Amino acid sequence: MSDGRCQACGVTIGRYTADPLCPTCAATTDEGHAVAIVPATPIASAVWLWATPEAGTAIATRDLPTILRAYRRINGLSQIALAELLGYDKSYVSMIETSKRAITDVASRRHIAARLGLPAHVLGVTGTDDAEYRAMLQFGDSTVRLAEIARQAGHAVEAVNELWPLVARLEARAAEGHMERDSLVLLAQARVALGVSLGTVLPEERLSAAAKWTGQAVTVAANLDDPMFYAHALRMHGNELRKAGHPGAAIARLEQSLELSADPAEQGGSLAFLCRAAAELGDAATFDRALGDYRRLLDCNFGSGLLFRPFTLREIEIRGLLSLGRLGEARRHIHDPPGEPAAPQWRVIERVTSGEVLAAVGETDTAAAAFTDAMKSAEHHRLPHQIQRAIRASAKAGMRELAAEHSAALNRIRSQLPGMR
Repeated sequence: MSDGRCQACGVTIGRYTADPLCPTCAATTDEGHAVAIVPATPIASAVWLWATPEAGTAIATRDLPTILRAYRRINGLSQIALAELLGYDKSYVSMIETSKRAITDVASRRHIAARLGLPAHVLGVTGTDDAEYRAMLQFGDSTVRLAEIARQAGHAVEAVNELWPLVARLEARAAEGHMERDSLVLLAQARVALGVSLGTVLPEERLSAAAKWTGQAVTVAANLDDPMFYAHALRMHGNELRKAGHPGAAIARLEQSLELSADPAEQGGSLAFLCRAAAELGDAATFDRALGDYRRLLDCNFGSGLLFRPFTLREIEIRGLLSLGRLGEARRHIHDPPGEPAAPQWRVIERVTSGEVLAAVGETDTAAAAFTDAMKSAEHHRLPHQIQRAIRASAKAGMRELAAEHSAALNRIRSQLPGMR
């Protein structure tokens, strides 16, 4: 069970989860949850609630440690026996009873209430169809928005940690047959945000997980009669497909997103990702067309967001030219980038791309400096797949010592997220 911090990497876990691992660690391991609840059969029924005056007094306090101690005394149980009943470790039960460990998440309190035969409201838990559900809808949108802000500010791990519990609760509600429009809209929004955040922090070999979540969001969005959100879901899913190594499928999603987009910034985002996918597929005609449309759109509109701004245009153009083997054109664009990136990770992306071009044209010293800058920032912001790009590029250029430094940085990130090892 969680004490508020991940048992693997130590980061703060989202307020709703009972998982011992932060969602990023859980998402990067095949096992998922490291600690399983031990099945147990209740050995006392709810009759204990009326067994003695002590039970009524304990329940009236609504204090979990007091209730657990009273339950053990009334039923003649040791802490070990109570731990087996609840599916927890004995030491964990001891910490709850002595108030050294607080149980605040809904799932754990509901679990304890069910095991002890208590009505859930005694432990402060309401049903999914009352105030708790309404509050989840009310604050769920804010959770998604704040997680997006955190991701764009370079804190994607924290974004995942907040989004994962919300998605899990909404998924569970949908599985129970509750398919209200409001909850489906929130579920689709949270799935997109979770997938994109995972796509920022997972290494390349795990990026299919990000594409899975965004793909599930597309499935819901297609039935919500909201073209703007559907376009957004398609755009983000297309990019995660590209990152996972499926540029052809990505192009299909991005072309569809572009058709549905009306806002210039949204169109620019779709064109940005389309440029990348086309270049990686070797489709020069689609790349040139999308890049030209992007540039004309940016000339006529104020740049905004992560993807629709001069800094992004320059990086996308350089990377595309590099992918298409047009090194001379790419090298001519290597200069001080226009403006500032919209998020810290875009500076890392630009440095890796520039380093790849410089290495390809034989300017090893400046390439090494670019790769080093990228590595330091990528490690700081936990961007393993950008370090993996730098490792490949520096190794290809014969910079073996630098590649070894990058590999050490990647291993340091892996040590923080054990499922990536």
